[in-house]
This record gives sequence, C-alpha cells and structure tokens, in this order.
Amino acid sequence: MELEIFQLALLRRPSDPTGYDDETLDSIQRQHLEYHQRLRAEERVVTNGPVSDQSDDSLRGLSFYRCGSVQEARALAEADPAVVAGRLEVEVMTWWCPPGTMVLPGTPLTIDD
Repeated sequence: MELEIFQLALLRRPSDPTGYDDETLDSIQRQHLEYHQRLRAEERVVTNGPVSDQSDDSLRGLSFYRCGSVQEARALAEADPAVVAGRLEVEVMTWWCPPGTMVLPGTPLTIDD
C-alpha cells in the first residue's frame, strides 16, 4: 500500500496561558498568522488553521507539515510566536494518508479580520 507521510501538529491552549494586554495579544496573533503564511509559502506547511465545534476546548488549531520528520516539525511548531509567547502548546505526530488526497477544496468560509 502506497501512503504519503505528513507531520501533524495539534495546537492547544495551555491550562495556564501566559497573560498579556490586548495590544500584545493582537501582535502575537498577527505574528502567528504571518509565521504560518511564510511556512506555507516555503512549502513546509501544506495547510493549517483553527478548529471549531471540537469537544476539547483546549484544541485551537491544526498544522499539516511537509518537512520529513517529527523532530523538524516540532522545532518549526515550537518557533511559532504564539507558542514562544506561552499562548499555545503543540503536540506533533506522523500522519499517513493515501497519495494525492490533500488536494480537494473545502467549503468556503469568510471571516472578518
């Protein structure tokens, strides 16, 4: 059986996240989004984004890395400005899927910035 391997990072809110004022939180969020945009442009991340309707409120988002190893994906995930700032924690694992299945579009959604 042929499979493709990606590294999956779960982004979780820590039980006691570091507190910041609103201006700093906005800056951290901007840096977080810019960081992931850059990783997508470099093709190190296939896709990433927030989650909703989850049963575990600590789960905030997912990132699918394409970098070859859990160790490298963990290093990239831990360099995320929101992780460095103590606002998120990461769990990283290997994810397998049938070849070419990461290509279909999802249902469109528009959110306000």
